[in-house]
Amino acid sequence: MTDRIPSLDDGPDPRTHRTAPDEARPPQRKTMLEQWGGVPGMIYMTLPVVAFVVANSLLGLNGAIVTAVGAALAVTAVRLVRKESLAPALNGLTGVAVAAGISWWTGSAKDYFLLGIWLSLAGAVVFTGSVLIRRPLAGLLWNAVKGQDHTWREDKVSRRYYDVATLALAAVFAARFVVQQWLYDSDEAGWLGFAKIAMGYPLLGLALLVVAWAARRSARRLDALSQARTRPGSQARTQTGTRTQPPARPVPDLRQAAASAEPRRRMSRGPQPYPHR
Repeated sequence: MTDRIPSLDDGPDPRTHRTAPDEARPPQRKTMLEQWGGVPGMIYMTLPVVAFVVANSLLGLNGAIVTAVGAALAVTAVRLVRKESLAPALNGLTGVAVAAGISWWTGSAKDYFLLGIWLSLAGAVVFTGSVLIRRPLAGLLWNAVKGQDHTWREDKVSRRYYDVATLALAAVFAARFVVQQWLYDSDEAGWLGFAKIAMGYPLLGLALLVVAWAARRSARRLDALSQARTRPGSQARTQTGTRTQPPARPVPDLRQAAASAEPRRRMSRGPQPYPHR
């Protein structure tokens, strides 16, 4: 009995062929929610505000400042031990330190929320202005996070999708400013803390749903336009919604056509007899 010589049609030998290890696969990028630590990470970020409000009613302003900064340091330490991303914790720690410094400088508990109030106003102005200059920030930030190009800016309909998403984010910032500024003028430090938490991640999550909707609609439209351009014999719609016009046919030159037809006409008549005198 002779051994069979393997051929190329047999495929790889299962005894010698090995699949590529998992390490060779490109790593998947974490989403923004995963970088924050998921839902527990978002809860951790609200602890300094809760600690400040509770401690202010029990220990006074100085005790509230120390408690809020301590809570922010504790959150940073927990993320460090769990080997999670420290960027959200460090940003939160910086914000708490600045807010606590303002409150300590002015001697008023409500000034702890003053920085967030004015940042909300700045966010509403910036996001609205980006729509007016036709550079919606929702599209720029979303595609930058996803590592995609900015071909959507060349499509008018895709820009409209991201305009809606950007205005949704602007509305969230504007609502925060209006409500919290009214509570600040009313000297309601406790309700300011509640409004900061209630109008924080919940409203931002709703606005991000609009951003995701705009990104999905834009991606579908760009894919459809790309397939229409590559399909032979198809006329893809342009950015303004009009069809591309076929090239105009050249107008024939009548003199040239008559001159070229004259020799053929003479040949069809045959030889002419020589006239006798």
